[in-house]
Amino acid sequence: MGDEDDLSSISGLPDELGIDEDLGRAEQRLRVRVDERTYGKSMTIVEGFDPSGVDLKDLASELKSKLATGGTVDDDRIELQGDHRDRVVELLGEQGFEVET
Repeated sequence: MGDEDDLSSISGLPDELGIDEDLGRAEQRLRVRVDERTYGKSMTIVEGFDPSGVDLKDLASELKSKLATGGTVDDDRIELQGDHRDRVVELLGEQGFEVET
């Protein structure tokens, strides 16, 4: 898709509004689940991202900061230490993502 085919050029709205990014987030269906890891530790997994539409490292960093926890990005998914299922759904929803649990 070239620059002339992006939503901003079709809608006539300026690129600064970030319409393409917002719509890209709304079109993604994310899944949040909790896995149990070694020694009974919980790990919250967020998957279903389109890596070309989202900077996963920045998003993971923001989530880790707001949740005061550790985590990583692995195989186009975000892994957070602990069971943060409810709060992650809320935080991602505030950013315009469609989230399933």
